[in-house]
Amino acid sequence: MYHVIGKLSNRAFRVVWMLEELEQPYELHATSPHESAARQHNPSGKVPVLLVDGEPITDSSAILQFLADRHKRFTFPAGTLDRARQDGLIHMINDELDALLWMGTRHMFLLPEEHRVPEIRHSLKWEFARSIENLGAALGDKPYLMGDEMTVPDILAAHCLNWAFGAKYPVENDAVLAFGKRMRARPAFQRLKEKT
Repeated sequence: MYHVIGKLSNRAFRVVWMLEELEQPYELHATSPHESAARQHNPSGKVPVLLVDGEPITDSSAILQFLADRHKRFTFPAGTLDRARQDGLIHMINDELDALLWMGTRHMFLLPEEHRVPEIRHSLKWEFARSIENLGAALGDKPYLMGDEMTVPDILAAHCLNWAFGAKYPVENDAVLAFGKRMRARPAFQRLKEKT
């Protein structure tokens, strides 16, 4: 049984989605960032945390890749060119999509008020729109980022798209919109949405 520290309203959604895809048993311990339950397993207080035999794994991307490697699904083998390309997509998504969304979120309501610069969202949205075009180019006419099968970067990208819709960031690329729709139609995603 896996134990996930976090909430479906934050990046723990990605981890639980992967566990649903893998059909692995898990327990979600609903915890907000910086609560004592989060700090107990991650000194930074960040979530999600995956507990494996009582040992914590932090960072949603690292957790997803660990689960994919462990269960030999949704990934290419380490040391292959396909794995290097897959890892490159993970880094691109984290750098060009997730980071922009996270920066905007922090400046809207997470940072202390005197340190917020809400106007930064204008620039972030412009950059995000360019990044969506990059994602569309990486996707091309494939159903998933790496080809015919879903891999770790697909969950990361789809979660960022859902975040972007909620935060009103522009997603105007037809291929990316169709990709997001395919990802949300997956049975594992639908099962998870019924739990929220």
